[in-house]
Amino acid sequence: MTGRRTWLLAGVGGAAVLAGVGGALWRETRNDEVDATFWAQRFSRPEGGELELSAYLGRPLVLNFWATWCPPCVREMPLLDRFQREHAASGWQVVGLAVDGPTPVRAFLQRNPVSFPIGLAGLAGTQLTRSLGNHSGGLPFTVVFDAHGRVRERHLGEATMDDMRRWVALS
Repeated sequence: MTGRRTWLLAGVGGAAVLAGVGGALWRETRNDEVDATFWAQRFSRPEGGELELSAYLGRPLVLNFWATWCPPCVREMPLLDRFQREHAASGWQVVGLAVDGPTPVRAFLQRNPVSFPIGLAGLAGTQLTRSLGNHSGGLPFTVVFDAHGRVRERHLGEATMDDMRRWVALS
């Protein structure tokens, strides 16, 4: 009976290991492409006009969800602006989507201008972050896309320059 129990436990353990490895591989190889409806979205811009996500297909994109009432969001804005200025020549684009109202965003950008486009996602932006893998809905949330529109990385929380250097290495 001891030999049979050993084989049974080994079998169950082996199945658990395979399930764990399979799950890890699925997470690593899952299709991180977003559908065409994502890229078809348009957002009002604080200064007027529209921001069309489809305009950013074909180059690496850092899509940052932020709000004026979010201290880590506000702290990372200068770093995102610096990233945009330093990497625009190599094709990178930063886009900010404000999960906020137009009035506070306009006031914030008046005091703290940035060199990258901002769209007004409003409260619907929270649901959009969830559709991109931010299950908690927290901010700031950044999604890095490659030039083919595939998600290369998701980052919840304040980004650092080290994070941004890693994003460049992913492309």
